[in-house]
Amino acid sequence: VMKELRATIKKNLPKGFEETMSYGMIGYVVPHKLYPAGYHCDPKLPLPFMSIASQKNFVAVYHMGLYADKELMDWFVEEYPNHVTTKLDMGKSCIRFKKPERIPMELIGELCTKMSVTDWVALYERSIKR
Repeated sequence: VMKELRATIKKNLPKGFEETMSYGMIGYVVPHKLYPAGYHCDPKLPLPFMSIASQKNFVAVYHMGLYADKELMDWFVEEYPNHVTTKLDMGKSCIRFKKPERIPMELIGELCTKMSVTDWVALYERSIKR
């Protein structure tokens, strides 16, 4: 499942995001060459955008854009039942899938297309308090 999820994300993420290992998970970031300021919590790190992890009881998709963009969150919450019959299990930026075989790959792929590097950096800069 993780291989398929990773392939779905890589196929659909807009140009500019890079795949890395971060926080012990597969992560997708805005590299320093595109955003030299880096992550405000630790400027040595690139700006995080998405991560995926296989936890003990679920597979998690972390998408910072969902946390920062209410319209995107509303779209995802509204669209989710069109793809999956199970109840949405989610935190502020974390979508948890207790049955990995039911991950809506098409929906995750579409979510990946919704925000470019430029969009994410602009939203991030408006959101942080420096």
